Amino acid sequence: MIICRTKAELKLALSNLREQNKSIGFVPTMGFLHEGHASLLRQAKEENDAIVLSIFVNPLQFGPNEDLDRYPRDEQRDLALAEENGTTLVFLPSVQEMYPHKPLTTVIVNQVTDRLCGATRPGHFDGVGTVVSKLFHLVNPDRAYFGMKDAQQVAVIEQMVSDLNFDVQVVACPIVREPDGLALSSRNVYLTPEQREQAVVLSRTLQLAAEWKEERGMTAMRLEAKVKEALNAAGEAVIDYVELLRYPSLQPPEAAAELHTLAEPLILALAVKFGATRLIDNRILQATEVHSNVQNDDEIQASPGNRNGSELELCR
Repeated sequence: MIICRTKAELKLALSNLREQNKSIGFVPTMGFLHEGHASLLRQAKEENDAIVLSIFVNPLQFGPNEDLDRYPRDEQRDLALAEENGTTLVFLPSVQEMYPHKPLTTVIVNQVTDRLCGATRPGHFDGVGTVVSKLFHLVNPDRAYFGMKDAQQVAVIEQMVSDLNFDVQVVACPIVREPDGLALSSRNVYLTPEQREQAVVLSRTLQLAAEWKEERGMTAMRLEAKVKEALNAAGEAVIDYVELLRYPSLQPPEAAAELHTLAEPLILALAVKFGATRLIDNRILQATEVHSNVQNDDEIQASPGNRNGSELELCR
């Protein structure tokens, strides 16, 4: 496995791969890897000749009162997981390497960033768009893999790729969950035992919402109200947002529309704080949502034997 810490080293290593006519799958991350990231690497390995993983905690996507300084990091553990999952090359740049001076150019994607995390974390997706654009230029991959846990991020990247004509296929990959349903997140390590127990209310409420959606007379406003009521039953849960939107446009459905009559996918997206820890989760509600406990097709469950000792996060 090749480790590159500078853009020059990356350029040389990639040129060698390109000379061998190898297709490149790219998995951009902020590190502290887990089974969610491993699932991205495995899918990339199935679909490409070489896999490039980037590990970079991007300061541009953190607000002034967010957790940049305490964001978990473990380089040796990350490298071990990367090698175990067949990674060809790891790009590990410093902040100085990625931003040798304050960037005067920013990638801003409008409309799809107006709601959800874009509304509650001003500037976050400007930072995401800017760093992913830089990484796409540096790696020039054939395919790039992102987790659907941050479905808004996927929509933002897809819009950027379309608008700016990046020659890359964006591959959206399933949410990976713990056996009790909690979505893997790097921030799960901050939860106290009691908060960890309560946090499963997110996935359980999403499951219930898929059933509530099919009830006659159920509108977006009514569904959001039921979801908030269920989340508030968890004593330490503080709701940041609960929104039901069309996907991938991330625009609201008509207020009076009965949800079971809509013929387009919807996304129910949640952001909830437990103490200082902010968790996000979502479920894509298809027009023909099945009333059962069968997994949504954008979700998979982590194997207890493959979690590498952590309960962590996809692509954040």
